[in-house]
Amino acid sequence: MNEIVPTNTLAKQGVAAVGGIAGGLGLLVLGGLPWIFGIVAGGVVAVVGLSAMASHERADRIAGRIALGAGALAVLAKLPIVGGLAGGLFGLATFGLLGMGVWNGFKFMKGLKSRA
Repeated sequence: MNEIVPTNTLAKQGVAAVGGIAGGLGLLVLGGLPWIFGIVAGGVVAVVGLSAMASHERADRIAGRIALGAGALAVLAKLPIVGGLAGGLFGLATFGLLGMGVWNGFKFMKGLKSRA
């Protein structure tokens, strides 16, 4: 028999699922932009990440670090000198976020099912 998943755990899994999938899709779009637009958009994402790191909430600071890293990696991936290595890491980060989002989505659905 399945244990009932607490509401706060279920909420965290749902938010992590949506955030991971949205972040992965955002990185896919960011990676597909032409180089100049990719550099500008990556810079904007990095600045947003920096501003989120100033928050008092721990979850906001973690999300800010992730956004800062993704933005910096997007900028580096578009530069011709380090583009190959950074591009590979960028692809790995994209699929990592998507995978984490899907995994949390499955855990969320399983927890939701246990409540029914």
